[in-house]
Amino acid sequence: ARVVRDITNGQWVLIPIGAEVTGKITKIVPPTTPSDRARLMIKFTKLNIPRHPSVAITAHLTDVENARETVLPDGTIQGILEKDAAAGRVDGLLDKLGSAGDQMTKVSSKTFGKVDTAVEYPAGTDLALTLDEPLTVNSPSPPTAATQISPALAAAVEKLLSESPQRVQSKAKKPGDPLNLIVVGSSAQILAAFKQAGWSEASKLGTKSAVGTVRAMASNNGYENAPVSQLYLYGRSEDLAFEKALNTFLKRHHLRLWETTVKAPGGRSIWIGASTHDIGLDVHFRVVSHEIDPDLDSERAKVGADLMASGLVAAERLVDRPNPLTEGKTATGGTWTTDGELLVIDLKTSSAI
Repeated sequence: ARVVRDITNGQWVLIPIGAEVTGKITKIVPPTTPSDRARLMIKFTKLNIPRHPSVAITAHLTDVENARETVLPDGTIQGILEKDAAAGRVDGLLDKLGSAGDQMTKVSSKTFGKVDTAVEYPAGTDLALTLDEPLTVNSPSPPTAATQISPALAAAVEKLLSESPQRVQSKAKKPGDPLNLIVVGSSAQILAAFKQAGWSEASKLGTKSAVGTVRAMASNNGYENAPVSQLYLYGRSEDLAFEKALNTFLKRHHLRLWETTVKAPGGRSIWIGASTHDIGLDVHFRVVSHEIDPDLDSERAKVGADLMASGLVAAERLVDRPNPLTEGKTATGGTWTTDGELLVIDLKTSSAI
């Protein structure tokens, strides 16, 4: 497995992006009855850092990001049961799809295909590994990208933040997610960076995407191009939307970006956006929507780390804004907290790649 985030001690990079951990599968238990769950265990035992000798590690798996499966305390991945994929729970979520969802309500009670309960993941699946014993690294590694932005870009960002709202809003003008990302680059560069990072561009709302949504919800499978509900900034819905999912509709990283009128040095485009992590289903009075992880700063860091691992980022830097918001509710009622900073992600120009 490849490390996809610089691991630091607050000052130095101790385990860089591109380091590898190796190990072996130590347990495979397929289900034998409908009430039995599949189980899988992977033990990672060695860390290989470029230009360093290999190091033995003692660690266990603690999470498979956006997976429908659960990870037990000993690191065993435990599968789902077929009954866990209940088609009946999809009805309320169709409201998010507007008229396209209305067209699909009549078929929402049907199950689309057989539920696959096997524990299988594609290459690129994000795993979280926790060390069980301290690890000593003899010397630091260089950061994957610069940790400072140019003074000219910093000035442009400051101007942008002085003119921009703090939050997006729903079509009904309800305050929504706080802005926590700034990306510098062309639309083509942004599309390339997210693709390289393993993210997908969200589909537009419509009948076709509604069918895909119903299929994913009914069978508890993933939908990597699922549509996102529209949010508004500068009087328009998002210009770009990206997501990263795995094997369940209920969990995904996702974000929306709007191109601004402020330009970076050289006339490069500056985009501002909001990122959240869907972690389940949120049901309360007259509202059925995705539940989000309240910790927006963790999701902000996830976006930055994934893009940095793409190799297409020149620099990343957290910046403050005047009178930052630190807590609130989404347009559908979910709570969130943040330190109020925004992550500036300066993508490499074509000449620097």
